[in-house]
Amino acid sequence: MVHTVQHFIDGKTTEGTSGRSASVTNPATGEVTTQVVLADASEVDTAVATAAKAFDTWSTTSLAKRTQVLFAYRETINAHRDEIAELITAEHGKVHSDALGEVARGLEIVELACGIPQLLKGDTSTQVSTGVDVESLRQPLGVVAGITPFNFPAMVPLWMFPLAIACGNTFVLKPSEKDPSATAKLVELATEAGVPDGVLNLVHGDKPAVDRLLEHPDVAAVSFVGSTPIAKHVHRTATANGKRVQALGGAKNHMLVLPDANLDQAADAAVSAAYGSAGERCMAVSVVVAVEPVGDELVGKLAERARALKIGPGTDPDTEMGPLITAEHRDHVASYVPHAREQGAEVVVDGTDHVVPGHENGHFVGVSLLDKVTADMAAYRDEIFGPVLCVVRAQSYEEGVALMNASPWGNGTAIFTRDGGAARRFKLEIEAGMVGVNVPIPVPVGYHAFGGWKDSLFGDHDIYGTDGVHFYTRGKAVTTRWPDPSDGGVDLGFPSNS
Repeated sequence: MVHTVQHFIDGKTTEGTSGRSASVTNPATGEVTTQVVLADASEVDTAVATAAKAFDTWSTTSLAKRTQVLFAYRETINAHRDEIAELITAEHGKVHSDALGEVARGLEIVELACGIPQLLKGDTSTQVSTGVDVESLRQPLGVVAGITPFNFPAMVPLWMFPLAIACGNTFVLKPSEKDPSATAKLVELATEAGVPDGVLNLVHGDKPAVDRLLEHPDVAAVSFVGSTPIAKHVHRTATANGKRVQALGGAKNHMLVLPDANLDQAADAAVSAAYGSAGERCMAVSVVVAVEPVGDELVGKLAERARALKIGPGTDPDTEMGPLITAEHRDHVASYVPHAREQGAEVVVDGTDHVVPGHENGHFVGVSLLDKVTADMAAYRDEIFGPVLCVVRAQSYEEGVALMNASPWGNGTAIFTRDGGAARRFKLEIEAGMVGVNVPIPVPVGYHAFGGWKDSLFGDHDIYGTDGVHFYTRGKAVTTRWPDPSDGGVDLGFPSNS
């Protein structure tokens, strides 16, 4: 039975009024399971007005009360983590264990937000001049918005709104319309945990809803995660309308493998990082740079592991990789493999014709491994966002790093080596925001910030960590001088006889 996902405004489910909706499919079967309403500008305006009204009260709510609500929210999510993961699997397609991992990584930021009294502490300098003190403090911005992608429908929203509301802001969330149910559940659970009505609001939609949030005069800041072209649009439009923006874009993450590396460890890491979540993550390793003479041996190990992966529905506990989000995206990803062959790459593993028995209408594609890829090939230049791993051969460390630094993206990167000196040099020389040393997906823990360089991030703040707190607040410095009692005024002492 097809059900409808509605907006959630002012603490309650709110039916859409635009007359527009979109279909949501189960990627493992291709069947339409859900309709999601799509907001027009007036519905966005309603959500923003509700959030603006709630801000007056929520921004002055004590830190102790906000913290109590966030602790309760953490426990509520914990109690429903399996249900949230099942919604992710049903609409995104990733395997259940991966979906549970997504919820866990999102919970890290809820836990960070539970420590908001410590994170919002200011500084004081006394006696900067005679009788003068200076203090610094941080205050919330107002109504802030979050626009989140399909590939992490639970984790990325949790990277945004818990920290934003902990800082005293109110929030309007616009998730991907491709898999909205997990996000909707998170918002409902927030109300159940005690988040007051109007503090957290959810509107579903596509470009009209996004553009209205970017232009709305009462939205103070926008957080975005998605592709680089859309990140540029979000940054350009929102900043033109006077908003603070953090817009995280796409990536083409490289993994450099030096000749001294443990090749079995490197191959395990590359296959996990390239094909996990069907390659639909901005931190996926999509290019392995093999420094000769290890290229042939490494490619052999990659191919052996790639061919052994079990592909199927995410509900099957034996499945290691599920389907892609839509049939259109599956076909787009698959098109890169024959094109790479035409351009001169060696197709070592071709998964484009993979069929899962019993799920012929699902959005499945097998894993592909391309060797001897060069920088002028489309498979190297484009963010494929699917299970296609490219191997580029380099003759030296210097050649590999130069290739990587020439990329327009700078999200995450990794080096595999036993040489501490090479690793130290790499982490200083590589032009990327997140670096792994023998770690293929270097996503920082919640109390460090997540963010890339170059075309992977637009704006001045990374997401979560202390950067997230600074993004969702603005600083204020207060300089104070009070008259000393000895300067005159009321004197309650005995009168002088002199």
